[in-house]
Amino acid sequence: MKKVKMYTLSTCLWCKRTKSFFEEKKIPFECVDYDKADEVEQERIMAEMRKNGGGGSFPYVCIGENVVQGYEPDEFERLLDCKSK
Repeated sequence: MKKVKMYTLSTCLWCKRTKSFFEEKKIPFECVDYDKADEVEQERIMAEMRKNGGGGSFPYVCIGENVVQGYEPDEFERLLDCKSK
């Protein structure tokens, strides 16, 4: 299975839905709430997002080498090669 890493905001509805999507599918993921990180970590996260073509919007999901911004369950499934249940 491809590695899944995401950056989210703790108060964002779409970020919560993204986390729930992966939890319901029992797909392991790493997650950092950007707004709960310290300033140094926030700068590192934003630099990583920009380096990978992100515009600084959340949720920011890395699936393998691919990046998805926003809650895009069809794209998550496509990249993970899994089907809806």
